Amino acid sequence: MHVNVIIPVFNRLKHTRKVLEALRRQTLFGALTIVVVNDGSTDGTADYLHSQDDVVEIRGGGNLWWGGAIEEGLKHVLPSCQAEDYILFLNNDTWFDDQYIETLVQTSKDNGGAAVGSVIHEEGRDPPLVSIGAKVNINRLAVWDLLSELSETEKRSPNGQYRVDALSGRGTLYPAPLFTKYGGMRPSLLPHYMADYEIAMRFARAGVPLVVSSNAIVYSPPIYGNDTSKLSWRKQLFGRRSPHNVFQRLIFYSLVGSPVQRMTAPIRMAYFSCRRAFSTWRSLAKRKEGTI
Repeated sequence: MHVNVIIPVFNRLKHTRKVLEALRRQTLFGALTIVVVNDGSTDGTADYLHSQDDVVEIRGGGNLWWGGAIEEGLKHVLPSCQAEDYILFLNNDTWFDDQYIETLVQTSKDNGGAAVGSVIHEEGRDPPLVSIGAKVNINRLAVWDLLSELSETEKRSPNGQYRVDALSGRGTLYPAPLFTKYGGMRPSLLPHYMADYEIAMRFARAGVPLVVSSNAIVYSPPIYGNDTSKLSWRKQLFGRRSPHNVFQRLIFYSLVGSPVQRMTAPIRMAYFSCRRAFSTWRSLAKRKEGTI
């Protein structure tokens, strides 16, 4: 059994150092191949990775984004993968305990070869749990975190495992044969956001369980991912770095839905976007009236 770890990076060298240190402390370190896809970093990341004998560096020109970087990593590791091997997607701004990968592998085995995701704990937060995994309503074009459905008591003492509709790339283990059987990333369609959800949902449609283990914890800084609060409305709706990019969301829902859902995705997106925008405007108007 071998675990191939793929980590896309762009700058943030201090995070890359930290995640590699966490990987080197793993109980299964001897079974790991660590592949870091360096997509045009300019902060010394390339020099650092070149000096790390236990890391395979793949270099990109700065245009791979997350989906393209993962795909380059898959191209490197899949030819040598055996039936019992795994592939682990990680972000570099994460860290975890020494049994993290062992927990993921055992959870996958216990659930019949499941894809296994991690819960996210935010540094300095009480309770620390900030994400379990995605729930997706394709008909209503809605995505939310299962965490929002939990009671305050359960948030502090979660169950051991949860079933979700999609898994993020922030610490997810896949049996390697899934990629050979059902394909890899689709960077030309989903270069960045939603690419991780799409591939997980593709596997789920083939009958692969999507499980999140509460014992597989990735720790993150107070703000994980990209903060889009300061972006203009145009960049929030159309920017490649924005999770609210309307084109990427439309492509995502077109890929994961049934044939009918794919055909009606543009109409439904327009309808629900207008409905949600109106609801937000009405709420703001009521607040304003209440303060006058």
